[in-house]
Amino acid sequence: MTAEQIPDDDGIQVDDVKAVRREGRSELKALMRAQIQIGQARREPTVKPAPPRPPGHKPGAWPVGTSPPGPPPERKIPAHVWDAAVRHYRNTEHHPDQPCDCGNCPPPNTEENR
Repeated sequence: MTAEQIPDDDGIQVDDVKAVRREGRSELKALMRAQIQIGQARREPTVKPAPPRPPGHKPGAWPVGTSPPGPPPERKIPAHVWDAAVRHYRNTEHHPDQPCDCGNCPPPNTEENR
């Protein structure tokens, strides 16, 4: 039995059941399989086509004439600040027992500085 032989309504009609009883069990199985296939066809979403790609675009690349955004201007740190930070890190890692000479550290708390 195919989908064309079954009406487009939402279920099996009384006349369908009477016809199936006259024809036998194999016809009932065919009718039920056809109903299952019709139901599956109704609920399976159709595959949407992929949107067309812009002409001349390379996958994963920025469009021609553009570049990725850089850091905002307020995040740019001057070179002398970077140098002082590196100097401070090296002093604290390699010479922890000596005072730091990076220029950014506050003087140590001693009796003389109070």
